[in-house]
Amino acid sequence: MDPHDSEAPFPPVELALREPDGLLAIGGDLQPARLLNAYRHGIFPWYSEGQPILWWSPDPRLVLFPERLRISRSLRKTLRREKFRITLDRAFPEVIRACAAPRGDGEGTWITPAMQAAYLRLHQLGHAHSVEAWQGGRLVGGLYGVAIGRMFFGESMFSRVSDASKVAFVHLVRQ
Repeated sequence: MDPHDSEAPFPPVELALREPDGLLAIGGDLQPARLLNAYRHGIFPWYSEGQPILWWSPDPRLVLFPERLRISRSLRKTLRREKFRITLDRAFPEVIRACAAPRGDGEGTWITPAMQAAYLRLHQLGHAHSVEAWQGGRLVGGLYGVAIGRMFFGESMFSRVSDASKVAFVHLVRQ
């Protein structure tokens, strides 16, 4: 992969390593053209601060067909109560920052400042989207990802109130 050409092809996904599961390439940049090229081929970046950009294409990959979504009884109750106001693309920067925040287990995040900036740029270009769950005017959950055609590549979600991100996810699937 040519690090100076954002549209340079990735190696074929069939060459991805089994261990670590799906590692395909190292290096490059997070320019919109490279990110979109990656997603179109089933490849995504995932790395930690201080590492080079790592590109992954694990096999198998989870693919959710909207008509096959199964919603638990308790989540159906939550949906009927309409505890959350759901919006689309109203708070993308806040959602990605919340997704990047350290979790309660103290683990770091893979959503580095460079990743946040790259996905914010994709959002400004109309390729990355967020779904937000609000309660009493406060952002309490959400998710973000990349849309290409009819595919949505979910990247991360967060929840400050029980079921908030799940409700946002169900709303996205029902779109």
